[in-house]
Amino acid sequence: MENIRKSVFKIVTASGTGSGFTVSGHDHIITNYHVIKGEKIVAVEDHKKDRHVAKVVMVNPEVDLAFLSIDGFKNVNTDISLQEEIVIANTQRIFINGYPFGMPYTITEGIVSATSQPMGSRNYIQTDAAVNPGNSGGPMLNEAGVLVGVTTSKFNNADNVGFGIKHIDLIKEMSDFALLQNKTTYNVKCNSCDNYTDQESEFCANCGNNMDISIWEEFEKSHFAQFVEGALKDLGIDPVLGRAGRDYWEFHQGSALIRIFVFKRDYLVATSPMNNLPKQNIQVLLTHLLEANVEPYYLGIHQNQIYLSYRVHLSDIFSDHADTIKQNLKNLALKADDLDNFFADEYGCEMSIESKEEV
Repeated sequence: MENIRKSVFKIVTASGTGSGFTVSGHDHIITNYHVIKGEKIVAVEDHKKDRHVAKVVMVNPEVDLAFLSIDGFKNVNTDISLQEEIVIANTQRIFINGYPFGMPYTITEGIVSATSQPMGSRNYIQTDAAVNPGNSGGPMLNEAGVLVGVTTSKFNNADNVGFGIKHIDLIKEMSDFALLQNKTTYNVKCNSCDNYTDQESEFCANCGNNMDISIWEEFEKSHFAQFVEGALKDLGIDPVLGRAGRDYWEFHQGSALIRIFVFKRDYLVATSPMNNLPKQNIQVLLTHLLEANVEPYYLGIHQNQIYLSYRVHLSDIFSDHADTIKQNLKNLALKADDLDNFFADEYGCEMSIESKEEV
């Protein structure tokens, strides 16, 4: 199961998170189209919490599948196999792998409730296993680690029911994509004639079938997003790798996790959960927290964790202080990376569960 975990990824976009995976013999990462809709460049997080920039190289909105490519990535760890002849039967055990709600990697178990459940214009695998937002795009596996389907949670009105895109539908998409010469650009597949186009159009150039022009559109970043991502660039961080949702960013600076977001629609907040409170000699640490001067930031405690935080009103990013605020965002990340080591060395504070182990 460890290699299966290495083959399942968190997909992070400006709109939220989903899951993706690789199968034996293929280097592209598979996910749902609705997970990456509105994006041509996304972040992919592996089991070690390392993030990579990935290009969207194939989308088929009707089947709800997309393929992602990471420069230089070679799929050498996967234990997930894809077998066309595999038999799928009602009541067989099934395992949902992924990152529900953007949380750490999880596996949920259930049974196949129906092998070919009609939903809309397609047939899906139905399961009683827990499927939540964030599981979308992850693998449905049998006990042997063979792919049964691709999890999709796009049916919002489903109650205690999960659905998966059939493995044979994925095999069809992979076989067709293998014949495509240019696999490095954003290719849209016409489900009517199975041809691809990388040119924006309302109609398929091959068969004339209508194509939704929104397939080529990318989400427009807000002024706030442009401001924050300017600070991330100053840190040397690719903004794509820092995104964790709309107007929300989460990334590691060294060992420290940094979060930047809007609070109550009025405030820009940057914060870092650095260390856990120690079991012993806590009084001397509390005294230090009260007396330490870390302006323009402040130290605080929430649920036994030490935080470094910064807050300004959103209107200030339109003021003459904008450059200072951007610099403060950058410096908070650097300071948090220093302070978490300081609290560990001086007061015996364990790193928070959100921290990343530095190699």
